[in-house]
Amino acid sequence: MVIGNGLIASLFKENYRNDVVFFASGVSNSLEKDLAQFEREENLIRETLEENTDKIFVYFSTCSIYDSSKVGSDYVLHKLKMEQIIKNNAPQYLILRVSNAVGKGGNPNLLINYLMRSAKEGNTINVHTKATRNLIDAEDIKKIIEEILMSESLNKIVNIAYPQNYSVVEILEIIERFYQKKLDLNLVKSGSSYEINIPETEHYFRDNNLTSKENYLLSILNKYYA
Repeated sequence: MVIGNGLIASLFKENYRNDVVFFASGVSNSLEKDLAQFEREENLIRETLEENTDKIFVYFSTCSIYDSSKVGSDYVLHKLKMEQIIKNNAPQYLILRVSNAVGKGGNPNLLINYLMRSAKEGNTINVHTKATRNLIDAEDIKKIIEEILMSESLNKIVNIAYPQNYSVVEILEIIERFYQKKLDLNLVKSGSSYEINIPETEHYFRDNNLTSKENYLLSILNKYYA
């Protein structure tokens, strides 16, 4: 059972397991201020939990919880509250804090979608030189989750992210190589960065020879934007 229509939800639309609820419908904008959006997600979570007590409840949270610039924001406080509701009410659950997923389609305002569109159209791109982002292939998210469910290691919070962050400057340098063109950049000395620890999932990238961050991002761009 899949709740949601976005990029993450689409990964599990053809899910073969009927004993799992993949809850990927909720507030995704970290700048959201509309309380009605938060209430909508909370009500849907409570309703879904009540109707599926016999299933594993998989909730997609966010690594933005670790971002010091967002501590105390409505978005982060809401996500933490949702996590607590699930821990208190689901007999079996997985809370997955996911970084910046890159895949087919998705919100056009997601970072990579925005940067690739701007690069292709020749638009000036404002670059926050101190900012970093953690990018992960959506297909790797799916494979990691399948591994966790197969292991039946439940009732915990797991971070799903790439082992290394990319500076926004690094991302744009790789995009320049991908398009073989010089981008029009406006450098701004601002931005934030935070580390994500992935002790339970780091092995996946070693085992699959995905440790070269440049090659990893180039393979993602070739897969979804070529």
